[in-house]
Amino acid sequence: MGEPPVGQNRGLLYFSDGSLAYAGHYMHQDIHPDHTHSFVEIAVMVGGAGRHRSVLGDQQLRVGDVVLLRPGVWHGYEQCQALDLYNCCFSVDLLHRELAWTREDPLLGYLLWTGPYAMQRRGMLTAHLSPTALTEAIEHLDALDRIRAQPDGPHRGDIIGRLTLFLSVLSRAVATDRATAPTHPAVTHAMRLMEADLARRWTLTELAGKLGISAGYLVRIFKATTGLPPVAYLSRHRVETAANLLLHTDEPITQIAQDVGWPDQNYFARRFRAHYGLSASTYRARFTHGRVRLGAGGRPVQVGGGHG
Repeated sequence: MGEPPVGQNRGLLYFSDGSLAYAGHYMHQDIHPDHTHSFVEIAVMVGGAGRHRSVLGDQQLRVGDVVLLRPGVWHGYEQCQALDLYNCCFSVDLLHRELAWTREDPLLGYLLWTGPYAMQRRGMLTAHLSPTALTEAIEHLDALDRIRAQPDGPHRGDIIGRLTLFLSVLSRAVATDRATAPTHPAVTHAMRLMEADLARRWTLTELAGKLGISAGYLVRIFKATTGLPPVAYLSRHRVETAANLLLHTDEPITQIAQDVGWPDQNYFARRFRAHYGLSASTYRARFTHGRVRLGAGGRPVQVGGGHG
């Protein structure tokens, strides 16, 4: 319904009006160029044919396929023949505020917080919906699409509610034995401590000490929940934050490396390339010239270029 609330500057997509979330159809023919996002994106294939390109390689899409991408992950489409995607996008602010509770939920926590980082997924999670689950997901996406025609303020609860219902459908589709295990409170506490102070040179001993548990026990419960040891989770959060700073600030890459806790430039370069498949300088040049700045609520405070 209407134009989506998304602007584009070269290969960077961002919310152009401070929207919390939206859902809408996109029809692609032939090639849709590589791009990245300042928000969480979930693409659900509902018709046509095409191939999905990403740092993880190419994937032939079929109806019911789902691709979830954390902010900063680049992707694109090729060999598209009336490729019909239902896209659902929501802001990082929403994830960290109204949806912060999802960390504590085994299924939603895995879908949104830990699954995209586990097993070298590099910020992506893929799944396939059964016909029944796909019908249910589309019902919620249609409702979320209709809400776009309503004023945001009075319908904030509707937006969050429908989005949560949609995410719940997806979380059941990606459920694993690990994802259904209860989340230990110390794990979410450890995540928040590390995320709040990325520049700190965290050690397992220090982190475990702040939680009042042993380092060995922390590693065991963290891996049981996320599939990763704490330091690996921290590394993935650091590289995602670095990508955001590359896209939305003019900070030199050397300063960004220090901001996220990797003052060794060579180490930062290796970690960034390992996650995104591109050097930090290539990533910045490819997806933005540094002309889009996102302020409070994801609103652009300086925009260059146009829709592409």
